[in-house]
Amino acid sequence: MATGRGRSIAELIASGERSISFEFFPPKDEAGVERLWRAITALEPYRPTFVSVTYGAGGATRDTTVEITGRIARETSLTPVAHLTCVGHTREELEKILDTYTEVGVHHLMALRGDPPEGPRAEWTPTEGGLDYALDLVELAASRGDFRIGVAAFPEGHPNAESRDHDADVLVAKARAGAEYAVTQMFFRAQDYVDLVERVRARGVDIPILPGIMPILNLHAIQRQGELVGTSVPDEIVARISAHDDPAAIRAEGIAIAAELCEDLLALGAPGLHFYTLNFSKATLEIFERLQITA
Repeated sequence: MATGRGRSIAELIASGERSISFEFFPPKDEAGVERLWRAITALEPYRPTFVSVTYGAGGATRDTTVEITGRIARETSLTPVAHLTCVGHTREELEKILDTYTEVGVHHLMALRGDPPEGPRAEWTPTEGGLDYALDLVELAASRGDFRIGVAAFPEGHPNAESRDHDADVLVAKARAGAEYAVTQMFFRAQDYVDLVERVRARGVDIPILPGIMPILNLHAIQRQGELVGTSVPDEIVARISAHDDPAAIRAEGIAIAAELCEDLLALGAPGLHFYTLNFSKATLEIFERLQITA
C-alpha cells in the first residue's frame, strides 16, 4: 500500500527511465465511481509514478476528491496527488483542507489557482479572505504541512498571461517557492513543450516538466476545450482527423497522433508522460500499445 510522504515526484522521475502518470476526476454518481476504479485497476499494473485527482471549480468536488485520494492511498500501491485550487476558498478553509489531506494519508499536492466558475477565460475575482495565485497556494502548502508539491505549466502560455516569457517567470517563481515538478496543460506541438522547457532552464530552474497528453477522440470537443484553455489544434492535425468520417477511424487517427507526439517528446528529452484519462483506460492503453509500453 502507498504510505507516508515518500520520495518527491522529482526524485521518482530522476530515479527511473521515464515517468508515467495518469489524471482522473471525481465521478458524479455510483456508475462513475465504478468506471473510475475500473480504470485505476487497469492502469495500476503499469506502475505509474503517480496518479492525480482533479478538484472541481469552487471546491464543488472537494469532499469527493479527498475521499478518492484517501482511498487510493489506503487501497492501492499508487501514489495519489490531490489537486487543490484557490477558487471559492478562504485561507482558513484551504488550511483545513490541507490538514484533511494529511489526515487521510495524502502527502502529494497539485497546487493550482483554478479557473473561475464561468470558465478559464473569465475575469479572475479573488475570494474575500482567500488567495490570488497558485504561487500563494504553493507557499501556504509548503509552510502548512509536509507536502510534495506540483504545479501547472502552459506550453502555449496561460490564457491570462501577458506573454510566454511572463508565463515562464510565474512557473519559475512557483518552483522557487517550493514546487518540485510541473505538469503541462494539453498541447499538440512538441516544439511548444521544448520552448517552454528552454525558457524555464534559461532562468536557472531545472524543475522536471511533464508533458500532459490528451488524445483527440472527438475533434470538435478538443477544439472547444482548447479555445477555453488557450491550446490550439494545428491545421495539419485537423486535416488528418477530418479526412475520416467513421468514428472508429477518427479514434484510431487520434490515438496515432497522440502516440507520435509521445514518441517525439521522449526523443526530445521529456522526463515522462502524463495522461489525461477522463476516467477511462482504453485510449491510454492503446497509446501504450503503440509505444510498446508494457505492464
